[in-house]
Amino acid sequence: MEFKPDVLPALIKAATEAVAHHAEEVTALDQAIGDGDHVINLQRGLQALMEQREALAQLDWCSAWQKIGMILMSTVGGASGSLFGTLFVTMGKAAIDQPLGLLGFAAAFAQGVASVKLRGKTEVGEKTMVDVLQPVAEHLQSVAGTPTGLQLLLPEIDRVAVAGMDSTRAMLASKGRASFMAERSVGHIDAGARTSQLMISAIVAELAKHSASPS
Repeated sequence: MEFKPDVLPALIKAATEAVAHHAEEVTALDQAIGDGDHVINLQRGLQALMEQREALAQLDWCSAWQKIGMILMSTVGGASGSLFGTLFVTMGKAAIDQPLGLLGFAAAFAQGVASVKLRGKTEVGEKTMVDVLQPVAEHLQSVAGTPTGLQLLLPEIDRVAVAGMDSTRAMLASKGRASFMAERSVGHIDAGARTSQLMISAIVAELAKHSASPS
């Protein structure tokens, strides 16, 4: 990749701080149509990653992604832990023995998102984190084989993630506890979509800082 795994501590810290900064907002979103514990569960996993971030930086990307996935599965718990964990474990497996430039990363991420959809039995339009992950995966694949530079690509990824998150506001939830709210779920942003966007946006912003002279 353009970046080596030694950037992981900064990326984990950025994602952790982004979720913490918006914790009250996301909790309110989750309390409106969900269980209200999404942020607490996610922060438990992020804290575990923070504690192991230096060790993760010593691994290759494939091993690091698989380790991140296992940590999230074992610490976040519930549906979110399973889905975020599946994303990273699948990415790690998909990237084994593959070149890890942008094209390889885009392919691995797309396979990770496909596994999330399969595990959650979810598609775009059902008011979940997939409404953020899938558009980002599609955008990455659409530009991966082009000469687009990171300085142009990173803001576009952020824009796509934000648009995906915001799209959940008008959706009728059909998965999880939010589905019990029926029409009352319309008008609320999905908490999982919001945290997915927050972490992607934070990672993108952090990568932009490193992209001029990647380590």
